[in-house]
Amino acid sequence: MNASNPWLWLLIAGTCEVIYALIMPHSKSFTRIVPSAFTILFIALSMYCLSLAMRSLPVGTAYAVWVGIGACGTAIAGIFFLQESRDPMRLIGLGLIVCGIVLLKITHK
Repeated sequence: MNASNPWLWLLIAGTCEVIYALIMPHSKSFTRIVPSAFTILFIALSMYCLSLAMRSLPVGTAYAVWVGIGACGTAIAGIFFLQESRDPMRLIGLGLIVCGIVLLKITHK
């Protein structure tokens, strides 16, 4: 994997954030060992990959994109796997977050 591609690291970090967000409820407030261990593992992986991205991206850009990927990814996973709301206003809000991520990527120099 190319260590000099901060956008790839952000994508991986955001994906790890989605994974830990989906696993965390199964930990039952960190009282169940296996889901708790996986939650902690993916939190650590997410932070590590985010730190690699921040080597060459501005902190504000990296953090905003990481949060956006995590928020949208988790919400989309909730829609598909947890039967969460598909309300049109919710989908528009997610679309706006994606637009913000794209604008941050386009305007990064």
